[in-house]
Amino acid sequence: MRGPGLRTSVTPPMATTTEVTPPLDRIPRDRTPSLELVRITEAAAIAASHWMGHGDNNAADRAAVEAMRKAMEDARFNGRIVIGEGERDKAPMLFIGEKVGRGDGPEVDIAVDPLEGTTPTAKGRPNAVAVMAFSEPGGLLHAPDTYMEKIAVGAPAKGKVDLDRPVAENLRIIADSLNRDINDLTVLILDRPRHEKLIAEVRLAGARIRLIEDGDLMGALSVAIAGTSIHALMGIGAAPEGVLAAAALRCVGGELLGRLKFRNDEERARARKMGIVDQERIYRTEDLASGKDIRFVATGVTDGDVLRGVHFFARGAATHSILLDRLMGKLRFIDTTHFEDIDHPPLIRLE
Repeated sequence: MRGPGLRTSVTPPMATTTEVTPPLDRIPRDRTPSLELVRITEAAAIAASHWMGHGDNNAADRAAVEAMRKAMEDARFNGRIVIGEGERDKAPMLFIGEKVGRGDGPEVDIAVDPLEGTTPTAKGRPNAVAVMAFSEPGGLLHAPDTYMEKIAVGAPAKGKVDLDRPVAENLRIIADSLNRDINDLTVLILDRPRHEKLIAEVRLAGARIRLIEDGDLMGALSVAIAGTSIHALMGIGAAPEGVLAAAALRCVGGELLGRLKFRNDEERARARKMGIVDQERIYRTEDLASGKDIRFVATGVTDGDVLRGVHFFARGAATHSILLDRLMGKLRFIDTTHFEDIDHPPLIRLE
């Protein structure tokens, strides 16, 4: 009983019912720590960024590939590359089917693009990144190295747009989902001759356009992040990057629709060999990235809309990464300062 003048402690009600930490039975016990994955893209980004502005696409890409592959050697997973630098006879490392990691951890499928944006890196232009996606085996589509017609939208328009609809109709749907007018929208499109008709249709509908030279992967992600001022991505880009983008959007509730666009009979034959029977199929986000345990990580190489690039200083470098974790229900932006000499760390500055 409570005596006179005594008070019982009362636990105040929670301000939110959202779980800070997911139930432990939802997270595999042998799951590779996420920071190990970030460490891999950080290594690739730093290596590539040394070649920024040098005008050498191949050198920048080679540096990123070698650094990413080396960083994977000590990673605690039993990984298999399902999207990479090509087949064994065309790529010395990070080729499709290659086994990576220490081999003593969980089995994972990995899609990689060690340097998404070789030309922007070589020219010192924005939005180059080092990027990877992870899932349990079978959770990422083995997309052939061909083109893909895409439309990417944020969560409000998910399930409402369609590749077979007219451009103006899709734009109206996107605008309505955001409670905007079409002329308030900005659409991201690769600046290519193949997009002349698309660009004309978007302009006729009244939407604004941002043309980019390369790198539609991070552009697809940007549609799901408020503050980027990008509301949709449309057009034809690389199919492997479509899978990577779908993995990212699956983690944040966005959507990417894709349809393979083959350039020749050789690509069609390769797709059949990879198990793709219906070559006119429209893939949805969950088809491209079907896994339950999906993680997406990217580190900026050059400054961009979502990530800052690598910044060097005396005896070190600073990197900026994004980590999306579907199973944990978390998005993290990660700032890392890398010391070359741990006994003499540099002066640390707040950005």
